[in-house]
Amino acid sequence: MKAILKNYRQAPRKVGLITELISGKTVAQAEVVLTHLIKRGALPLLKLLKSAVANAQTNHKISDLSNYLVKAYTNKGRVLKRSMPRAMGRAFPIHKHTSQVIISLQEKEVKGLKNKN
Repeated sequence: MKAILKNYRQAPRKVGLITELISGKTVAQAEVVLTHLIKRGALPLLKLLKSAVANAQTNHKISDLSNYLVKAYTNKGRVLKRSMPRAMGRAFPIHKHTSQVIISLQEKEVKGLKNKN
């Protein structure tokens, strides 16, 4: 159960800070973190998390997501190459970085009790 955000127009280094915060938390904890975080990428990632939850409920028929952990990571996306005019007819390159964010939900492993015989 996962959701992918492709070509998000923010640098992966900045988005990676947010995904590190929510990775390993439960769905409810991740939603609380993202709603109270003062970063530009928090709102699109909250929307992406809700999309992953909706995918789990619709496609996999899972109603109770309380024991599911969020695994989130960020990859580099495409780099938009632009140029800025400079003195004497030269051009200066500008790189506009994009991110690819993947959020997947994984069931928490329950450690069983060992029988002492």
